[in-house]
Amino acid sequence: MNGNNLDALFRPLSVAVIGASSKELSIGNVIIKNLQHYGFKGPVYPINPKVDEIRGLKAYPSIGDVPHPVDLVHIVIPPPFVPEQVENCGKKGVKAIIINTAGFKEMGAEGQALEDDFLARAKKYGIRIFGPNCQGAINSDPEFRSYCNFTFTYPKPGYISVVAQSGGVGAVIMQAIYDMDIGLRMYSSNGNASDVSIPEIIRYYGNDEQTRVIVLYVESLSDPKQFMEIAKEVTAKKPILAMTAGTTDKGAEASRSHIGGLAGSISMEVVFKKSGILFFSSQEDLCNAAEAFAHQPIPKGNKVGIITNTGGPSVIAIDELVRNGLEIPRLSEKAKATLKETMFESASIANPLDVVATAGAPQFKSAFEVMMNEKEVDSVYVNFVTPPFVDNESVAREFAAAGKKFDKPIVCNYMTDKKKWEATTKILKEGAIPCFDFAETAAKALASLVRYQKIRAVPKGSIPDFSGIDAEKVKSIIAKAKAAKRGMLCASGVYTTLESYGIPVAGWAVVGSAAEAVQAAKKLGYPLVVKADAEQIVHKSDVGGVVLNISSDKELEAVVTKMKDSFAVDDLKFFIQQQKPKGQELIVGAKKEEGLGHLIMFGLGGIFVEVFRDVVFNIAPLTDTEAKAMPDAIKAAVLLDDFRGKKGVDKAKIADIILRLSQLVTDHPDIKEFDINPILATPEGICAVDARIIL
Repeated sequence: MNGNNLDALFRPLSVAVIGASSKELSIGNVIIKNLQHYGFKGPVYPINPKVDEIRGLKAYPSIGDVPHPVDLVHIVIPPPFVPEQVENCGKKGVKAIIINTAGFKEMGAEGQALEDDFLARAKKYGIRIFGPNCQGAINSDPEFRSYCNFTFTYPKPGYISVVAQSGGVGAVIMQAIYDMDIGLRMYSSNGNASDVSIPEIIRYYGNDEQTRVIVLYVESLSDPKQFMEIAKEVTAKKPILAMTAGTTDKGAEASRSHIGGLAGSISMEVVFKKSGILFFSSQEDLCNAAEAFAHQPIPKGNKVGIITNTGGPSVIAIDELVRNGLEIPRLSEKAKATLKETMFESASIANPLDVVATAGAPQFKSAFEVMMNEKEVDSVYVNFVTPPFVDNESVAREFAAAGKKFDKPIVCNYMTDKKKWEATTKILKEGAIPCFDFAETAAKALASLVRYQKIRAVPKGSIPDFSGIDAEKVKSIIAKAKAAKRGMLCASGVYTTLESYGIPVAGWAVVGSAAEAVQAAKKLGYPLVVKADAEQIVHKSDVGGVVLNISSDKELEAVVTKMKDSFAVDDLKFFIQQQKPKGQELIVGAKKEEGLGHLIMFGLGGIFVEVFRDVVFNIAPLTDTEAKAMPDAIKAAVLLDDFRGKKGVDKAKIADIILRLSQLVTDHPDIKEFDINPILATPEGICAVDARIIL
């Protein structure tokens, strides 16, 4: 509504609660109790015309009766009374309102009318609305200590800021961070998001110097493009770690194209990817990564130095690190020489560096100094068990000292009885060393730091502007199809569209009879493919609508005649096409997503697209950098490269087709779905041999 300064929400100087109650278990009472318990620095004003005081605070009959300015108001009253109270807040000069009450647009037309009413009143007075149907906001900053929320976890100050569309998920994440004994900076869950949006909150966190990492949970986006614009701005300076729900394919609506069935619920993940956001499928991994980002620098690369005083966990860690794309480099001869002087004789001088269980502070100090000074090491991973015959507190001090002295991140797999080694644990915690119980957990947290570094290191690229395309011809083809109320383009429309955008296709012709087919064959040459061309015939090969390897006029006449007898459809034509030599079958596709534009898909084509579903997605318009990355992102990328004496395909030409398709669907938003499957790719070239366009 009115700009994006949310200080009144997160940094209020005073708070009032309309609907405050003396009943202990009411939300209006809990909010006041939370503000008192958390140590809110400003005054709190209960608003209730029936009582004189609540929780020891003077109660006022109305917001207008409060004798002092009020920054932020909670509204916890039945929905029909909310618009009037928003009006009263406007007259009072209130800057922001948290509407905790539910029962608005989520309940239907009547609730929507109430929501529209209070929003119009808020806009009139320049009030920002948070909610309705929401928890609220928290700021742990000692200057404010504002717990404007009805939850029950009281976080200590820290560097992680959380925003969650679901209050339940947000509360779980906040509790998990609290249980990990790490701090939280700010927290918010905005419910219906009638005014203050998640992108606004992300931008606010992004501009907050004390927020080092943002944790996001979101299930849907009202304005995906605005979200991506703001998220890109924020991820350029600090990481956003995100989760979503509903990513499994629960049986997507039947579609007439491959991409329609494969896209499923993947669009949110692609939005995250396009925005530079790290996606997580586990709340545990998300929280562990947040701890690493809150306390450690971003590594400059993916090479890890491993220090361990126990063997097995380091092997587990290496497996996890390598699975996540990290490398374990060899130590330099200089490093080995130093370590041979400082380590016990039984130590394993390599990477991983096994300092052995008897290693004390001097050995760990040397290990850290060597790893931190190695040019080929970007981060340090430690397995640390606490032997009862070692001064573990001194060892922990070396961890903390290394963390302060060097600018490479450290994560630790800390294996101990934390109650028995309380002092050691405290030193590591105060030294801001992220410690995890399991080797693979620590490895995943470190891998998250590297993932963010890789995202930041990727060149932005540019969106090419192809010359020689004929957008007007395609516009005309689509207009004619729509005028005829056709849901799909006919074959001539599809292949003319491809050619108009410079996408290479096998030579083709559309005919209406066997005689015309033979005439077309004289220009195209044999061998040929014949496909039945009609809007009702979608997956042609499944119903005998595709015949390959036709090598003579006689065969061609027989095939066309048989198809004419087999398919009783009014618009039947025959698509005659040059049969190309075998190559690697690929698919490129596009699917329009409401509010987002088109998803672009690339993967293995032919029947493999349905069997292996080995595809990747991005959002149009694509940059040249994004298009170039897509062929390397599928699991079977090795099949596109030189492999066992087979020469690889021309990936530059694949990227070119992806970019041309991206421009095509961007230029023509009436295209709903577009499959080019298969594309035949060989070392010599690339050619589209089948395609369909749905409007």
